[in-house]
Amino acid sequence: MPSASTSDNIVVRILKSIFFKNATSKAGRYARNTSSLLQLLKDTLAKSNSLKGAGYDALREKIVLLTRLLKAYVSGNYRTIPWKTLTRIIAVLLYFLSPIDLIPDLLPVVGLTDDIALIVWLFNAISDDLESFRQWESQQNTVSIDGEMG
Repeated sequence: MPSASTSDNIVVRILKSIFFKNATSKAGRYARNTSSLLQLLKDTLAKSNSLKGAGYDALREKIVLLTRLLKAYVSGNYRTIPWKTLTRIIAVLLYFLSPIDLIPDLLPVVGLTDDIALIVWLFNAISDDLESFRQWESQQNTVSIDGEMG
């Protein structure tokens, strides 16, 4: 795993890259188009599930949380997510799916370094919004189990 300063350097390079700027420019369109967003989620889960090895478990967990949040947004059940957070998530997922980015995914092992660094950055950048979603999700689970607020 890269050191914190190496990861920070990678993230700065990603955020300034044409690849991430391209993903960011598409994010708003995806956020407004339910079918495109659902396809993005499907493709993201498929790619994350194809990553083999225990080292990818934490990455898959993060991606699953992001897809649950976006599914709740698409369904209209969870709309308290700030637009900036929503478009950041979508941009990161678009970047994650792109085989051509700062470090091409076609390179074994090393190719996902930039994707992992970017997802870790995202989780740090939107930690408060993710915590709000987790609390909301926990309340929804309580409602569906108990039939009323618990």
